[in-house]
Parts: sequence; C-alpha cells; structure tokens
Amino acid sequence: MSLDALKQALPDYAKDTRLNLSSVITTSKLPEQQLWGTVVATALASRSTRVIQELVEEAKGHLTAEALTAAKAAASIMAMNNVYYRTMHLIGDEEYANLPARLRMQVIGNPGVDKNDFELWCLAVSAVNGCGRCLESHEKVLRGAGWTREPIHEAVRIASVIHAAAATLDGEQALA
Repeated sequence: MSLDALKQALPDYAKDTRLNLSSVITTSKLPEQQLWGTVVATALASRSTRVIQELVEEAKGHLTAEALTAAKAAASIMAMNNVYYRTMHLIGDEEYANLPARLRMQVIGNPGVDKNDFELWCLAVSAVNGCGRCLESHEKVLRGAGWTREPIHEAVRIASVIHAAAATLDGEQALA
C-alpha cells in the first residue's frame, strides 16, 4: 500500500487530482513530521477506507509511533469540535458563546508531540470538515507562535487534495 497505489487508483478524469496528490506530498517544504501528520489526520478526516489504508500505511515509515497517534488524535478531536463549533457559529445566536462546551479536549493541551504540529493537523482537519471557527482559532494560535502563512497554506493544500482523492475514489466505488 502506498501513495503510488493511491495515485494509480484514481481514474483518468481525475488526472489533476492525481498530479496534485503527487506534488503536494512529494514537493512539500513542511518538515517530515508536519507533512505526514497532516497526511494522516486529513486522510482520517476524509473517511475514505482506501485513502486511509494507503496513506496511513505509508506514513508509518515517516512518523514515530507518538506522532502517528497524535495525528489520529487530531482527526478524532476535530471530528467532535468541528461539528460543535461550526454549529454554534451557524446558529448565529452569540448567546451560545456564553454556554460552556463541556466537551473533553485534553489532548489539545498535551498531544504527545510539538503543540504547533498538532495545531497544524487540527487546522487541516478543520479545512476538510469546513469549520470556519476552528480554522480561525488554529490559524491564530499558529500565527501567534510565529508561524508564517506558507506552512499553514501548504497544510490546507494537502487537506484539499487528499479530500478530492477520497471523494473521487469513494464516488467510483459507489458507481461500481
């Protein structure tokens, strides 16, 4: 299982997705842990069995066990947070901001890897899940820690292409 197998599985009409999948991962300027953690977290957020199997297996050769677990934790915690905070935002009643979430989120404070790497993965998952409030929050934390826009932009590019590959492959499977 590999990135190459995933690219080969994409149909001809998804040539742009195939080429982008190759380029966003193989030419990334992100450090290895940030890159592959983003890949794992967004693959899990895609919910595509094929994408998860191919990319997580390849990521195991690039991540420590702790980083792999933290990337999985980012996908898990943001699956919850993105629904909650997106809903609170979309309702449009600011009084909800005064109510405590009462959701356990301790992994954000102690993810087992560099907190900024974890923030990046949470941001990328939030892009896949479409939570503007979480995107703003994680981007603000990263920028406040001195990050430039480029690595944040790169993580979102990776998330978008992995999501496109997942949507394409799952669509093809449904049509088969």
